Amino acid sequence: MTPPPGWYPDPNAPQLERWWDGSAWTEHRRAPGAPVPSAAPDRAFGRAKAIALVAAGAVLVAAIVTGALVLRADHEGAGSTESDAATTPATSAPESAAPSGTPSPSGTFADDPAVVVDQLNGITLPLPDGWERPRYVADEDVVMTTDGTYDCPAGVGLCRHGLVSTRTATATEGTSPEALAKEDIPDAADAAYEENTLGERPFGGIESHRLVASGQIAVAGRAGYYVRWRVTTAKGSGGYVQSLAFPSTVGTEAPVVVRFVFDAGPDGPALSGMDEITRGIRPVGDADTGGGVGSSLGPSS
Repeated sequence: MTPPPGWYPDPNAPQLERWWDGSAWTEHRRAPGAPVPSAAPDRAFGRAKAIALVAAGAVLVAAIVTGALVLRADHEGAGSTESDAATTPATSAPESAAPSGTPSPSGTFADDPAVVVDQLNGITLPLPDGWERPRYVADEDVVMTTDGTYDCPAGVGLCRHGLVSTRTATATEGTSPEALAKEDIPDAADAAYEENTLGERPFGGIESHRLVASGQIAVAGRAGYYVRWRVTTAKGSGGYVQSLAFPSTVGTEAPVVVRFVFDAGPDGPALSGMDEITRGIRPVGDADTGGGVGSSLGPSS
């Protein structure tokens, strides 16, 4: 059965909790134990109200039964199997457990150090050599970064030579993969090389950009579209930015957007890595799906 709406550990950021609306993950997150954000969807809480009342009654009954068993164990002596079972919180769940109805990776994917699992969007991405899962990264959408940091060219903070992020497109964005990728690429470039979330300009801002490549592509067995720019910055070597959009294989099949940011210059990752990661995207639980007609990215520049 599908778990009721509520806050569960975020599959992509275990240090946070994410709102499960009863059928799919939403974009609402919070620190564990924090007050419910006012921006949480009303419809999710509306659906949850009746279930919450029933659940509250169940928890109350469980608490009474638990108390009775604990008292009985204290009376009869410690160490009994019944007492051990009774003292386990009825509402706790394993950290790795995901709500039923959300794709859960098989053991192969979960344990594979060369694969990153994005449960929300129902995909896995290959983790190339020299890349790692995000650490100390403020952007919750980032799923992998190059290893290590360096002083940003403009002398503001620390930068990374490469990162990849995933997100679910909103209802107000373009509906087709082509429209979505073309709409996303300017924002992706600005976020990477114009101004960060703190209002700083680690690269001194973008001076110009040019289209490197674009076109249709099959991703995880779905028809997608990508756009790749070469960005020139005031400081440093600039870099390459790519927006890739394709329909999800889970839930409402809302489009998924994957952003690639690769620094240019001798220290940046090989541009062929964008192609490698793109071709390796798979639906969760399916290691064989991918490629197909229109899967070629064309020459890398």
